[in-house]
Amino acid sequence: MVLRDTDDGRIEVQPRQFPTNRGGLCQKGWTAADLLDHPDRLTTPLVRDPSGTLRPATWAAALDRIVDGLRTVQRAHGRDAVAVFGGGGLTNEKAYALGKFARVALRTRHIDYNGRWCMSSAAAAGLRAFGVDRGLPFPLTDLGRTDTLLLVGANPAETMPPLMRHVTDQRARGGRLIVVDPRLTATARQADLHLQPLPGTDLAVANALLHIALTEGLIDREYVAARTEGFDAVRRTVAEYWPAEVERLSGVPVADLEATARALGTAGSAMILTARGAEQHAKGVDTVSAYVNLALALGLPGRPHSGYGCLTGQGNGQGGREHGQKSDQLPGYRKIDDPAARAHVAGVWGVDPAELPGPGVPAYQLLDSLGTPDGPRALLVFGSNPVVSAPRAARVESRLRGLDLLVVADFLRSETAELADVVLPVAQWAEEDGTMTNLEGRVLRRRALRRPPPGVRTDLTVLAYLAARLDAPDPVPTGPAAGPAVDRFPTDPRVVFAELRRASAGGVADYAGVSWERIESADGVFWPCPDPDGPDSPRLFADTFPTPTGRARFHAVRHRPAAEPVCADYPLHFTTGRVLAQYQSGTQTRRVDALRRAAPHGFVELHPDLAARLGVGDGDEVRVASRRGELRAPARLSPTIRPDTVFAPFHWPGAARANSVTNDALDPVSGMPEFKICAVRVERA
Repeated sequence: MVLRDTDDGRIEVQPRQFPTNRGGLCQKGWTAADLLDHPDRLTTPLVRDPSGTLRPATWAAALDRIVDGLRTVQRAHGRDAVAVFGGGGLTNEKAYALGKFARVALRTRHIDYNGRWCMSSAAAAGLRAFGVDRGLPFPLTDLGRTDTLLLVGANPAETMPPLMRHVTDQRARGGRLIVVDPRLTATARQADLHLQPLPGTDLAVANALLHIALTEGLIDREYVAARTEGFDAVRRTVAEYWPAEVERLSGVPVADLEATARALGTAGSAMILTARGAEQHAKGVDTVSAYVNLALALGLPGRPHSGYGCLTGQGNGQGGREHGQKSDQLPGYRKIDDPAARAHVAGVWGVDPAELPGPGVPAYQLLDSLGTPDGPRALLVFGSNPVVSAPRAARVESRLRGLDLLVVADFLRSETAELADVVLPVAQWAEEDGTMTNLEGRVLRRRALRRPPPGVRTDLTVLAYLAARLDAPDPVPTGPAAGPAVDRFPTDPRVVFAELRRASAGGVADYAGVSWERIESADGVFWPCPDPDGPDSPRLFADTFPTPTGRARFHAVRHRPAAEPVCADYPLHFTTGRVLAQYQSGTQTRRVDALRRAAPHGFVELHPDLAARLGVGDGDEVRVASRRGELRAPARLSPTIRPDTVFAPFHWPGAARANSVTNDALDPVSGMPEFKICAVRVERA
């Protein structure tokens, strides 16, 4: 988007013609400028006084409180008693600086971010199959040119409306759209075929599709032999997934399974895309792997207008997971327990590799350990609102309340900020320069329109001040990766990005050849891009995969039930998602008048048959209870949802907080919580 000042002093949003959105914006984009001068905007630090009230304070007093608190906690409990929690909306520069700050200034292993709850399962599956995690290994424009498009657990008509322009192109060319979703969403209504499985059975559906493709001779055996490994184990596993048995398990008719397999297997080009509906499960990595297996068996990855991809959920969901916010990663998507990776990054940072902490724990485990005898006693939060967005949210809220020190950097008083000991007012997106990386792996520039208001600082400035007060070691450049001596924590995002380039060089997500100037001259640069004068990588896998053998790897996976099956006391399946007019935890969008009018409150979606059995009418307040908590919201009756399933959006706090109900069971590989299914009972409130 483009922002401009109007003659009457307002800031106006205008769409920009760009390959990904082609001049389109959703409601949230059109209204984004409404928050820049919102009355709720934070412009001064807040510090909790002895009476328990957050009161305005000077920056000096706020920083004193933070530094004294961090030092007290670490002296009493060790370095790992302090933790950092970041966000998928931070720029690349801020995500990089936050990871460095945790490991160099605080020297703690405890850092993770809310993107762990978005793309981590697809990331883990992509890494183990392809050797790389990039949401789309091809440009988004390829969607419009594929013959068959399978969307699994994705509703871009409400969550990413500009993307639907490419789907419209695909349909106009005569392409087929198939959607897998328990609800007849706005996206599913546009599909040629809608598969409506029981939540939590996507893996079984994928294995059945591969079973059918094998049985009907749709497999690209030449591709499998030349470019992959591990297929025999997968072939034996999917032999167990007879379509009739999967129909019994998932509710998807055999005829629809067969039609889907044939549409994919006979198309000149085909694409399989997954999103949160398939991924936010305690078996999310295996579910994505099942769809990757299907794509590989059909010979799709690396072919024109074909392949597997993941639809990224947050503003910088791709870049935010590449440069060190994740508990097990260093910049460039390097593993923190890899000695060579540690040596390279330590050389850029000017520290001894032995001084870098080891891996931490994923996001939910980190939050659930807060305030416990062996867990962190202090937490710094940047760009996240876990009181609303975390699974089993009431428990997480309790953990946050029990901390010795909670610090939140934000530009609005989120529900998490309301619990903080110190709240720091930081710049918004239109007030700072930086870069973002979109779902295609395209690095983009974000330009500041104006300076932050008086009293507001950027996140980079906050980190630099804290590092200086905490006596972070001065950098001592060593080794071939090191650059010239610089400030320990630069505040200029251009300088930070130059350091990020050096730190990422040679890694999976290599930005060494990316510069702000190159981004601006080329409408973005696709990573990996190791050479400033060499090509970037808009399409991956044409000739090889970045694995040790150069081949993609199949992984045999089996369906397993949801972590929490339904029972007599909790007989219904509960699932969550988004609505068009709201975003994430709603801290921003719930303050925009137009969006609040479009979606003023939470709701619980029920099938009319279920509502009749419960004696519930449209608009009646209902209570949804699980073993972890409950939510209360008006009922919305819809024949587009399965009669055994209820749905609630997760954007609202308080009584309507959907994540009071959700399950904190975790995927053993990715650490992804099982947001998308748990057992509940529903009653009229």
